Amino acid sequence: MKFPYGISDFKSIVTEEYFYCDRTEKIPLLENTKSQLFIRPRRFGKSLVLSMLENYYDVAKKDEFESIFGNLKIGENPTDLRNSYFILKFDFSCVDPTGSAEEVKKALFDHINDCIKEFILYYGEYNLPDIEVNRNNAISSIKSLVSSVRMTPYPVYLLIDEYDNFANTVMMGVQSTEKRYEALVHDEGPLRTFFKAVKSSTSGSMFDRVFITGVSPVVMSDITSGYNIAKNIYFQPKFNNLCGFKENEVRRVIEQIVAECKFGAEKTDEALNLMKTYYDGYLFAFGSDEYIYNPTLCLYFFEQFQEMCSYPREMLDDNLATDESKLEYIAQIPRGRDLLMSLMEKDQQVVASGISKRFGIREMLSDKSRDNTFLVSFLYYFGVLTIAGETEELQVILKVPNLVMKSLYVERIQKMLLPEPEDRDDGREAAKLVYQKGEMAPLCRFMEERYFKVFHNRDYRWANELTLKTAFLTLLYNDIIYIMDSETEIDRRYADLTMIIRPDKRYGKIFDVLIEFKFVKLKNAGMSADQVTGLTDDELCQIPEIAKQIKDGEKQVKEYGKKLEQRHGNLRLQKFVVVALGFERVCFRKI
Repeated sequence: MKFPYGISDFKSIVTEEYFYCDRTEKIPLLENTKSQLFIRPRRFGKSLVLSMLENYYDVAKKDEFESIFGNLKIGENPTDLRNSYFILKFDFSCVDPTGSAEEVKKALFDHINDCIKEFILYYGEYNLPDIEVNRNNAISSIKSLVSSVRMTPYPVYLLIDEYDNFANTVMMGVQSTEKRYEALVHDEGPLRTFFKAVKSSTSGSMFDRVFITGVSPVVMSDITSGYNIAKNIYFQPKFNNLCGFKENEVRRVIEQIVAECKFGAEKTDEALNLMKTYYDGYLFAFGSDEYIYNPTLCLYFFEQFQEMCSYPREMLDDNLATDESKLEYIAQIPRGRDLLMSLMEKDQQVVASGISKRFGIREMLSDKSRDNTFLVSFLYYFGVLTIAGETEELQVILKVPNLVMKSLYVERIQKMLLPEPEDRDDGREAAKLVYQKGEMAPLCRFMEERYFKVFHNRDYRWANELTLKTAFLTLLYNDIIYIMDSETEIDRRYADLTMIIRPDKRYGKIFDVLIEFKFVKLKNAGMSADQVTGLTDDELCQIPEIAKQIKDGEKQVKEYGKKLEQRHGNLRLQKFVVVALGFERVCFRKI
C-alpha cells in the first residue's frame, strides 16, 4: 500500500493506486450551489478536494474519465456536468505575503497572470480567441479571458485554494503588516478588486461555478461588498467528513499493516486506540456525530508503521508543529492567556455563545473586539479547538480535539509561565526524576523556589488544585513516552493526572505515574506566608488541614491505582499525593 503523504494531485493518487478515501459521492451535493466557501484547518486535505473537482469537471479530461473515476463512487452514477468546464485555478499560497503592499500586489498579479498563461497553453486545442495577458493589470487579464471564453460553448469553473493566505500572516501577530493588508482588501485594493471581477464574471455565467478554500472567514469578511455571493458550506453536516478520515477507514488500513507485519489481531485495537487518542476528535458541524481524524497525521503514522512495523517515535508530525503560532497569537492577548490556562483544566473544554462566522482583520488587531467568542472562534477555525456539543442553555461547547493538539497547548503554557529557557530546562530535568526514578522531591522544590513566583503575579483568589495540576502538567508532559491524561475517568470519578507508558515504549526503564493534587489556602490552614516559609517538610505535612488532604488523597490514589492496574495490566505504577499550601510550599506523599 502506498500512502500519498504530501501529495494532493487527485489524478496521481487514483491512477497510481495510492491510498485514497473516496469522497466523490459528495460531488452531486456540491453541485447544488454555484459559488462556495469551504473552510478547514491547514493540512486537512482541502487541496485534494479542489484537485478532485478539477479532474471531474475539466473538459480536457473527458477521455480520461473512466481511468480516473471508473472505480470510484461517482463513476457509478456521474452527473450531467462532468467534463463540461474549462478549469481556472489559483493557489494563493504561492503568493508571497511579505514586502510592501505594492510588492504583494505585484506577487498576486504575477500569480494570476501565470495561471492564465497556463490556461491558454493547456486549452490551446480549443481554438480560444486571443487572451491578452496584461502583466501590469491582472484584472484586465481576467476580463480578457472571460471575453474569450464567452465565444466558446464551455464556461469556467474557478478554483481558488488558500484564498486567505495573506491574512494568516497578519493573524499571527505581525501587526506591522496591518496597513499593507488594509491596502489589499479595502477600497480599490487588489484583493477586493480581484473578487469584484470574479463576482462580475459569475453574473455573466462565464465563471459558472466557483469553489474557494481557506482556513478562516477573515478575508471574506473584509471584502464582503466585493464578493458576497459565496455560500458558506463549512458548517453543513453533510460536508463534515469531506476532508479527513473516518474511523472505519483508519481501522481498515491498520488491519492491513498489522497483517503485513505479521502481528497478532490485538495489535489492530492497540494501534487504533493510539491513533484515536492522538489524531481523532474533529467535529466541524452541528448535527453530525462523526468525529474525524486528521488526514496528514494519519498518513504520517501509516507510512512509519508500514515501513518499520513500529509506531512513530513522535506522534506529532513536524509539518503541523507550526500550529503553535496560533496559540502564541492568543497568548499575546490578556484574555487569551486566561483561556489557554482554563483549557488545561477539566476536559480541556470551553463554553462560548457561538462560533463567529464573520470577523475581519480589524477585529483581530483590536483589543476591544477580542472577546471570548472571537478567541474560541479563532482557535476553532485553525483546528486547535473543535465542536464538542451544546450546553442545556444552547451555548457551544468546544474542546481540545486530541493529544497532539494538547501537547501544543502545554508547550505554549510552559513558555508563557516560564519564559526563561533555563527555568524550563531545569523544570523538565526535575520532572524526569518523577518517572525515571520515582522521585518527587526535586520537582516539588522547583515548584516552591521558582514556579510559584509566577503565580504570585496572578489572581490568587481563584487558585485551586486545577491551577496546581496545570503547573505540574506543563513540566511532566511527555507524549513521546506517555499517553498523558488529566482527569482520567475511572468508575465515573476522575484521577487528576495519569501518565501511562505508550504500549510500544514499555521496554524502557521508566514508571507509569498517578498523581492526585490537593490545594490548601493559607487562611484555611490558619497560617501566613511568613509562618510557612521556615517549616521543614515534615512539619509542613503535619499541619492538620494538609494532613487531612493527604489522607483523603491517599485513599483516592489507592482506589484509582487498583482500577488502572485492572484496566491496563503490567503497570509499573508510581503513586503520589501532592498538596500545595497556597503558592508557598508543596508537600507530597509517595504511596
